[in-house]
Amino acid sequence: MSNHHTYKKIEMVGSSANSIEEAIKNAIFECNKTINNLDWFEVVETRGHIVDGEVGHFQVTIKVGFRIENS
Repeated sequence: MSNHHTYKKIEMVGSSANSIEEAIKNAIFECNKTINNLDWFEVVETRGHIVDGEVGHFQVTIKVGFRIENS
């Protein structure tokens, strides 16, 4: 069973004043600080904050998958 892997998924929320893409990157960057073997992500929800009729910031909820070590 050398090709068998087990994965875990966690949910993260990233934010950015600039873009949805940057919000995703911010979430993954923070996740990568404490979790090894990050493998993939999926966007679950996108929302934002409105300030004075303009976009104040973006928030993106993602699920991040990572491989369990030695699985």
